[in-house]
Amino acid sequence: MRRNRRPLAHGAHPARLARQISAFAPDIAARRLQAGATAAIFPYPRNVNGYSTQDEQQPVMWLRGYPVYAAYFLALVFGVSMVATSVFMALNAAHLLTWLPFLSVNVMRGEVWRIFTYGLLNPPSLWFVIDIAMIASFGREVEKFFGRGKFLGFYACIYLLTPLLFTLLGLWFPTQISGEVGAFALFVAFATLYPDVVMFFGLLAKWVAVILVGIYSLMELAGHEWLGLLSLWVTVAFAFGFVRYQQGMLELPQFGFPKGSSEQPAPDSGRTAAASPAKGKSMAEIDALLDKIAQSGMASLTPKERAKLDSAREYLARRASGR
Repeated sequence: MRRNRRPLAHGAHPARLARQISAFAPDIAARRLQAGATAAIFPYPRNVNGYSTQDEQQPVMWLRGYPVYAAYFLALVFGVSMVATSVFMALNAAHLLTWLPFLSVNVMRGEVWRIFTYGLLNPPSLWFVIDIAMIASFGREVEKFFGRGKFLGFYACIYLLTPLLFTLLGLWFPTQISGEVGAFALFVAFATLYPDVVMFFGLLAKWVAVILVGIYSLMELAGHEWLGLLSLWVTVAFAFGFVRYQQGMLELPQFGFPKGSSEQPAPDSGRTAAASPAKGKSMAEIDALLDKIAQSGMASLTPKERAKLDSAREYLARRASGR
């Protein structure tokens, strides 16, 4: 990720502005090359998560019998941004796009919208098309696993993580970025969810992710692109940590506070765990888990889901015995 220190000046000649916007192209192309290398190693993932039991895991809509997921709309937005960028540059109207890229100096002056618009400046590129395909493909599988709400929240985090980090670093030195769409972080999330999916050349998804992170890190080190290396590691770590946390395999640190003497003692944990599934909502969730097992087997359950199923089994056993 190269830091181009040349500002995008407002009011300058359109041709000059077009050249200045084009100056972001090496920065964008480097990330597109990463995405292209990822996609070239293996085909798009198959429908590895076929179950769909809750509304959040259902498609947003159906179009002529084909499911349409939120990930497809994200891909569409970035595709339209590439077409729009190309048209503006072709009409020598690139000066109308200078408000899009992230520039820490400008953000410090109050142009906070750049934190959100930096990903919409996308000159035409084959690698960007591959980026879009990765968002649609890997994003679809992540969305089907977590549901639409969590997926959109996850993508918002990986999209905003780099500019927020660069804003903080901008207190010491200027930073800038444009065209980042988080496609590789989505692949890392997919590989964390399905580590044993076989990719091209018989490589498992988890090893493809490890190899690519290592290669991209070496590329950034060789080019002395320390900000790019930092952005890579932070987004990859966040994607991995998010999936592990949702799977119940990672816990956030908890800070204990002294309790007052007036607080009532906590109820017996065994009874609470046994009684909690009695709620209608909990039983509906158990039905969804049973449907999931029927579709994908016991191995598809996360640790949290297994614990919930065991709790329900214990509750039903107590009710059957009259206790």
